[in-house]
Amino acid sequence: MIPVTILTGFLGSGKTTLLKRILNEKHGMKIAVIENEFGEENIDNEILVQDTNEQIIQMSNGCICCTIRGDLARALEDLANRKKAGTLDFDRVVIETTGLANPGPVAQTFFMDNTVADEFLLDAIITLVDAKHANTQLDQQEVVQRQVGFADRLFITKSDLVDADALEALKHRLLHMNPRAAIKVVNFGEADIKEIFDLRGFNLNSKLEIDPDFLAEDDHDHAHDHDHAHDHDHDHETCGHDHSHDHEHHHHHHAHHDDKIKSFVYRSDKPFDPNRLEDFLGGILQIYGERLLRYKGVLYMKGVDRKVVFQGVHQMMGSDLAGKWLPVEKKNSKMVFIGIELPKDLITDGLDACLVK
Repeated sequence: MIPVTILTGFLGSGKTTLLKRILNEKHGMKIAVIENEFGEENIDNEILVQDTNEQIIQMSNGCICCTIRGDLARALEDLANRKKAGTLDFDRVVIETTGLANPGPVAQTFFMDNTVADEFLLDAIITLVDAKHANTQLDQQEVVQRQVGFADRLFITKSDLVDADALEALKHRLLHMNPRAAIKVVNFGEADIKEIFDLRGFNLNSKLEIDPDFLAEDDHDHAHDHDHAHDHDHDHETCGHDHSHDHEHHHHHHAHHDDKIKSFVYRSDKPFDPNRLEDFLGGILQIYGERLLRYKGVLYMKGVDRKVVFQGVHQMMGSDLAGKWLPVEKKNSKMVFIGIELPKDLITDGLDACLVK
């Protein structure tokens, strides 16, 4: 399987700088970069000034650049066929989406198109965020919120243009929109190339990386005034989420951003009834699939001695059996949902109703 990284981020967030490095640096990897032709900051002008009708250009470090105007699935199939035939040599693919694009449909290609799914593995969606302009862009452009919501990893660029407080506030805002994604501040595209690849953000594994301190942070007097769309899990002993604890903490240190994209986490120590849960999730995906960006969970199911992991993008959901529950482990379910104006209470109550009574 050829791993694929989707690179997204709003105009001016530094995608071009990063791509130039990938295409020119001596990193010893053979990477095919697929450039979405509608790039406003088109990389062609600067480094690909060559008279050729061939859509695929070989770079000196063994990478190739391929501009596509048409269908992504066809371009990927073409690349895979050429690799099989031995006419092109590459080990992985980076797809740059245009700064104005919602990465959802690009990600879905890897689940929906069988030919693509057989040859390629979606490794991760990486979103570049421009420290200076991010707040304005997030306020004004829903597509930027979507880019953040879809990310497996967030790179904050141009941090030298803002002060430490502003950077901290931005990290906080991003964390509330997407607690799944690791956030890293990078300089001028100087992210270690290795930090971009093999993140396995889309692999179903039984680890759900969400910082527990983040979820409990309202226990402490943190200065922020976000609209919390989280269950603050103070109440671990009982059911793992106590809805009476939706405090309104208001500390007016940071500007208030009421982002449409929010995340919330569901936890329970009681097992799920597998049939009820399947029916309920199926219904939720049908009704809210468009508004669900990413969701992932590790589940404790009645009658199953192994962890069940599931995750999805929009309406596409996959699930799998993971390792056995260890004797020392406390069996529980953890799920995270990231989406646009999701009915948190409805989903939470619905999941409660799927627990074994």
